[in-house]
Amino acid sequence: MDDYRAEVRELQIGQQIRQLRQDRRLTLQDLSEATELSKPLLSQIENEQVIPPLATLLRIAKALKVPLQTFFEEEDNTQKCLVVRAGKPNLLYRRPCHGGPPQPYLYQSLAYGKKHKHMEPFLMEFDPDQDRLPQPVQHAGEEFLYVLSGRIELHHGSEIYTLETGDSAYWDSNEPHSLKALGNQKARGIAVLYTKN
Repeated sequence: MDDYRAEVRELQIGQQIRQLRQDRRLTLQDLSEATELSKPLLSQIENEQVIPPLATLLRIAKALKVPLQTFFEEEDNTQKCLVVRAGKPNLLYRRPCHGGPPQPYLYQSLAYGKKHKHMEPFLMEFDPDQDRLPQPVQHAGEEFLYVLSGRIELHHGSEIYTLETGDSAYWDSNEPHSLKALGNQKARGIAVLYTKN
């Protein structure tokens, strides 16, 4: 838990959100109305008590009129090609949660530091011990998932798909969707989110 909190502080998503909100002269109430998220949840996010899942972060980004990758990039980084080496220590896993139990996956940005990108790639790890179905999310855009290992269950709209190692799925993320591991081993995959800014 201490390591997790240290990672949260390092990324400083909450501070970034607060700064962007204040720069735009928005109150928490304004942001709550624009995102349809509660003021207490937004306050917890800004105070680094809650790390938002990607769908929630996307809603906040759209309300603040910034691309999602704003929260994963370095201000002074203008490089045109970004190489991410295996085991790079400053690329950290963060467990999304929504005030309640954590979502059953971890995610790691694979393009942390790259500015002005149109896709957001992540390495995702799904915890089989979290066997409850996560809360479905939906947001504008599209997503792609390639399963590196294990088995993953994808709920999309009213359909359920079982993805095995080597399978991939591409879906419209406007539809409610959720992912979880199947079986008793961790599952891993590469996910790419695309949103129109």
